[in-house]
Amino acid sequence: MTIPQISVFLENKAGQLADITRILSDAQVNMRAISIAETADYGVLRLIVDDAPKASSVLLGQGFILTMTPVVGVAVPDKPGGLGKVLSVISQAGIDVEYMYSVFGQKDGQAFMIFRVADTEGLTALFKEHGISRIKGEDLGIH
Repeated sequence: MTIPQISVFLENKAGQLADITRILSDAQVNMRAISIAETADYGVLRLIVDDAPKASSVLLGQGFILTMTPVVGVAVPDKPGGLGKVLSVISQAGIDVEYMYSVFGQKDGQAFMIFRVADTEGLTALFKEHGISRIKGEDLGIH
């Protein structure tokens, strides 16, 4: 099972993040996770929100360039070594993690992590095989 992620391409100029968060707030879209990567010329803002279709429509309407990408979310024990165990399973399977980031908050002693890999179905099957709890959109309050 995958979760929809929005990647917004941004110019490297002051105020871009404030604009996007205001636009989403005005549209009553709630962010569940956020990550930003930047180069000298542009940035890529990755978002998981409670209503991806609405957020995409609103941002496109404001002239932002974006893509939707499926990502895999997992619950990781929020204790030393919790993430290391998950990464070890991924590494032993020879799966390359393109990027990963955490989700706001945690539940029942579990932190939530988001993984982007080329083969989301393979990663999902690997997690299932090793008893690693995947999270669903509902776990993050996604409609």
